[in-house]
Amino acid sequence: MKKPFDVSGRVALITGAGSGIGRAVAQSLAARGCNVALADIDAAGMAETSRMIGSLSRVTMHNLDVSNAEAIAALPVEVVSAQGSVDILVNNAGVAVGGTFEQVPEEDFEWLLSINLFGVIRMTRAFLPELRKRPEARLINVSSILGIVATPKSAAYCTSKFGVRGFSEVLRHELAAEGSSVGVSVVHPGGVRTAIVDNARSSASVSIEDVNDERQRQSNLLRMTPQRAGEIIVEGIEKRRSRILVGTDAKLISIVERIMPVSYWSVMQRVMK
Repeated sequence: MKKPFDVSGRVALITGAGSGIGRAVAQSLAARGCNVALADIDAAGMAETSRMIGSLSRVTMHNLDVSNAEAIAALPVEVVSAQGSVDILVNNAGVAVGGTFEQVPEEDFEWLLSINLFGVIRMTRAFLPELRKRPEARLINVSSILGIVATPKSAAYCTSKFGVRGFSEVLRHELAAEGSSVGVSVVHPGGVRTAIVDNARSSASVSIEDVNDERQRQSNLLRMTPQRAGEIIVEGIEKRRSRILVGTDAKLISIVERIMPVSYWSVMQRVMK
């Protein structure tokens, strides 16, 4: 059995920490005595997260657009200056785009990939040297259940989340082969009640009625609270899990995908109805 990864007294950097899963992870870590560096483009949301956890641990705030490569490259000096080190990096920031592949303009596709995929890659490249300096460290990349299965009207999102999964697994193998003390986990949340559906971009070619119908359909699948999701993720960090499935729905869907790797969608459609 693996020795638990004790987060108490360590420093965690979390992107997308101004709301949703990012905020919940920050709360769960802070409750365990972990110091937290919050990073988000939403300054007001980040300030609210800081207010919620500031009495529990040392908290610093860092304004960050994860689609900005220069801002990411400058962040390690800022965070280490404020916190002293980084032991845990949680790449959580993410966005969504609605519509079929042909309906989503290329610029929206690229915008999503710049945040969901290249943001993860660039943050990892920037902070891996800092993680390597620690006696042991954890890199946590948040994918999605849509990084395991693909559904219609989610081409950009699935592309990014399958990419996060593949990137994380390759990096885990490479670090293990060199005997590195940096462990890698990839997180696959199922339906978590965050604002990502409501905030999703929609193509101008999709009618407002269709947009609202799709948002309602998606929202009906979001049942787990962010707080519970954050707790599951932190428990996975403590247990050094390579794959963290968040929610019964994520666990069941992953099983169906393993049994029916090509035809899982026909089963999922019947269940969702």
